Amino acid sequence: MIVNDFGARVGQRVLLSARGVSKYFGNAKDNILVLDNVGLDLHDGEFVALLGPSGSGKSTFLRILAGLIQPSSGEIFADGAPLRGTNPQVAMVFQSFALYPWLTVLQNVELGLLATRVSTEDRRERSLRATDMIGLDGSADDYPKELSGGMKQRVGFARALVVEPEVLLMDEPFSALDVLTAENLRHEMLELWRERKIPTRAILMVTHNIAEAVGMADRLLVFGANPGRIRAELPGLPFDARGRRDGAQTNLVDTVYLIMTNPNEDVARLLPGARSVQEPVPSQPYQVLPHLSIDDLTGFLERLQRLGGREDLYKAAHELQMSADELLPLAEAADILGMGDVEQGDVLLTETGQRFATADVLERKEIFRNQALANVALIRQIKGELEAAPDHRISEETFRTRLERSFSPEEARRQLDTAIDWGRYGELFAFDDNAGELFLEEG
Repeated sequence: MIVNDFGARVGQRVLLSARGVSKYFGNAKDNILVLDNVGLDLHDGEFVALLGPSGSGKSTFLRILAGLIQPSSGEIFADGAPLRGTNPQVAMVFQSFALYPWLTVLQNVELGLLATRVSTEDRRERSLRATDMIGLDGSADDYPKELSGGMKQRVGFARALVVEPEVLLMDEPFSALDVLTAENLRHEMLELWRERKIPTRAILMVTHNIAEAVGMADRLLVFGANPGRIRAELPGLPFDARGRRDGAQTNLVDTVYLIMTNPNEDVARLLPGARSVQEPVPSQPYQVLPHLSIDDLTGFLERLQRLGGREDLYKAAHELQMSADELLPLAEAADILGMGDVEQGDVLLTETGQRFATADVLERKEIFRNQALANVALIRQIKGELEAAPDHRISEETFRTRLERSFSPEEARRQLDTAIDWGRYGELFAFDDNAGELFLEEG
């Protein structure tokens, strides 16, 4: 055994690696780069967490490592050999339980072995061991409809582990569970891993929950988006320090928040001495607008005002029971609109944000209108082109097609929908749903 650069005791053997992996989606005319030159080595004995904003390609990368999706360029190596087809050395646990409702718990677990040469007797014996190990003893004959969410996910773990994979890949495995159930299952899985009671040699987990990653992993990879790439690697906490809400955990969570709330900054500049993996992505023609409702943003700014204009993001996530995917868009929107700033893991109200939080309905609209025009290029462009159009009307397709040069079709739609919502709230322009046109209202 050796100790790697991140303090984790791992074997020198590399179980799974990616070299220069890129992935495009779309057609021959409009290919969208989803993953850009991503590399990874996963060692024997290592637990790695992949973090990043929605749309950063984390789940796509996981599926490429499993051989379920082929990369557009680059290569995957399983135990040093180039991967061709699905990866027989890995098993996956998904966010959705994906259980067959007409099969019992034991039968669902046995599905993991149906494609192998294991005899019927051995298959049943191994499946019973897996169900017992994961805390399903006594439930082997139950059907999914009789199980709680936590028990259903245990079936998913047992089905993955019954094949005794060298590498366990987990895609948001706890996000569909309630807070207490997720916390309990995380703790149990970590103890099984620590005591080497599960038949796997390494774990790679995608999560949007920063505290979850800090509480479980030896090493953290922070992804950036548009396109997806690894921005930074961070060492995890010593095993005995994981799960404790102390200064070390808070500092590491705040560090991840700092990286994720500054998506266009070089990590080496944000954190002197930090390990920056890939260079920042060149700026795009358009900002990436977070997808949220004005009501949610207003409530967030009002909360900050009540708390004196400043709050630690980690504390806010814990108290509001929100994941990074839910909380960061609020901080990003406040920052884009000039109503908030993010500093060292804290979110602060600006003077404009304070005025917005305490204003009446009409004054809020005016503040929002001014800030959107001053700070959001897409809204400013839409407003200007509508003013120049002879009838002050333009098809939404015109703007969506333009956005698709920088975003996937789905993301282009979401970006335009957000801009329309913000523009309508600020009474900068209106939208005709039936005609699919943006227009300026008279008067």
